[in-house]
Order: sequence, then structure tokens, then C-alpha cells
Amino acid sequence: MLTLPKSVALSEGQAFAESKAEWLQAAVARMPGPSIIGHGSVLPVEGQRLIVTPASVRMVQIEGGHLLVPSARPTGPVIQAFLKHRAHQRLGPACDRFAAALGKPVRAIALRDTKSRWGSCTSDGRLMFSWRLAMAPPVVLEYVAAHEVAHLAHMDHSPRFWAAVDALMPGYGVLGPGCAITEQS
Repeated sequence: MLTLPKSVALSEGQAFAESKAEWLQAAVARMPGPSIIGHGSVLPVEGQRLIVTPASVRMVQIEGGHLLVPSARPTGPVIQAFLKHRAHQRLGPACDRFAAALGKPVRAIALRDTKSRWGSCTSDGRLMFSWRLAMAPPVVLEYVAAHEVAHLAHMDHSPRFWAAVDALMPGYGVLGPGCAITEQS
């Protein structure tokens, strides 16, 4: 798939991609393949690495360093549903809090299975997030929520937008060990 800015002709984009074909192939070859989550796998939940462990439970639970999953149910779909629920539980209140501080209403929040974005905002106030944010450290989820809510006031990455992000989450540029956010347009 080739995604281009509206101002770039398809032929120009294709020519660029073809000129970088060798680099693109090497980059794809370096990417890890999909991993299957099963019993004994290690999975991050809210930034904590948990061992997926079958247990006599009805619902997924976190206990110590373990993610307990019902032993009689399919692991992958059960964990995915748990993570989606967890993401919604965390994003809803964060967005409400940031929107109230900004004085802009959130029309709706949706979770998606995105490949390239953590979140997005429409001009009519709808926010979309990747459910995989449930795996990120809480401060990263908070930052993405603040970032998307700031788009309710500024649908760009202008200095005014970044000032709104900073007002919502002061010091967002350095979130903690191993986490840094850089301003990009």
C-alpha cells in the first residue's frame, strides 16, 4: 500500500517507491514476524511484562507477574477482548479530563485495530485510538489521549497545538526512562 499527500501525483509516489525498493525490502526483512500469544508468553499490560498463565478463572485477571486467563477458553481472543476493555476504561476518563480542561467536547471515542497510528481526531470531535495502548505504560496512554484531545482545538501540529498539549500534560516531551516524545509536523 502506498499512502501519499494529496498534492503528490500517484506516478511520482510510485517512482519514489521504486527508487527505494531495495531499502524497502531490507526494512521489511528486518521486521519481526507476528507472534502468537499463548500460555507462557510474556505480554505487556500497562507497561508491565506479564506471563500468560492458564487458570481456573472466569475472566482475565492480573495477579502478581501473571496474566491469568481462563484455561478452557481460546487465549488470543480472550486477551484481546481484555485489552480492548482495559484501553477503553483508561482512555475514556483521560479524554474526558483533558477535554474538560481544554473546554472542548469529545463527541465519541472508538477503539480500532490500527497498524500505523496510536490515535486520531476528526473535525467533528470523534477520537479514535488503537486498543493496543492498553499494553503501553500508563503515561504513554495519557500522552496519546492528551495529544488527540488537543486536536479538538487545533487540527494541525502548529505551535498553538503543541502549546495545548503542554497545557494538558506539562513536560510531555520526556515521559520517563526510555520514553521521549518529539514534536513532529
